[in-house]
Amino acid sequence: MSEWWTYALSDFLLFSPRTYYRLFELYNAAVWPGQVPALALGGALAALPVLRVSWGGRMAAAILAVCWLWVAWGYLYTRYATINWAAEYMAMAFVGQALLLVAIGVLGGRLRFGQRPWVGIAFVLFAVAVQPLIGPLAGRTWAQVELFALAPDPTAVATLGVLLAAQRVRWELFVLPLAWCAVGGATLWTMEAPDAWVLPAAGGLALTVALARAVTGPRSCAAVESRGSPDRG
Repeated sequence: MSEWWTYALSDFLLFSPRTYYRLFELYNAAVWPGQVPALALGGALAALPVLRVSWGGRMAAAILAVCWLWVAWGYLYTRYATINWAAEYMAMAFVGQALLLVAIGVLGGRLRFGQRPWVGIAFVLFAVAVQPLIGPLAGRTWAQVELFALAPDPTAVATLGVLLAAQRVRWELFVLPLAWCAVGGATLWTMEAPDAWVLPAAGGLALTVALARAVTGPRSCAAVESRGSPDRG
C-alpha cells in the first residue's frame, strides 16, 4: 500500500472532470428554455438596487430564495448527487440559505439597499453575464456553461453581490455563499481546472468589502436608521 503522502488531491475525487462537465451539459439540455427566465431574474437583481423602491429588498430576497431552492433540488439533489454522495448535504444547506432569505429578507424586511450599491451590482453582473463565459474560455463547451439561478457557483456569487448592495452587512446571509465559494473552488482546483481561482477570488473580495464596511460603516448606518430614512428596498 502506498503511503498517504504519495496521493494527490485528484486521487480523492469521486468523479472525473469529463463526468462533471458532462453533467452540466445534460442538465442544461434538460432545463431548456429555463436559461431565458434565469437570465431575466439576474437582470432584475442587478436593477433592483438602482430602482430604490420600498419593496426592492424583499423582491431580491424572494428571487434569491427561489434560485437557491431550485439549485438545491434541480441540480444538487437530482443530478449532482448521482456522482457525489455529499451533494445531498449540499442541497440541504442550499435549502437552509433559501429559508434564511425568506425569514430575514422577505418576511423580516431586513435586506434594504443602500445609496451606493455599485460594488454589489458589479458582483451581480459578473455572476450573471461574465462568470458563465469563463468556463468556455477555460476549455469547456458552450453547452456546459453554468448560469445564475440554475448552477450553484454563479448563484452564490450573485447572492454575495446583493448582500454587498444592502444598506447593512447581514452576516447570517453571508456564511453559506462564502462557504460555497470555498467548496466549489476546492472542487475545481482538485480537478486542476484553469478557472478554479474564480470562486475563491470572488468570495475573498466579497468578504474583504463586507469587513471594511462593517468596520467603517456602523455609525453612519445607525445615523441613517435613527433619522427614519425610507426603506430603500
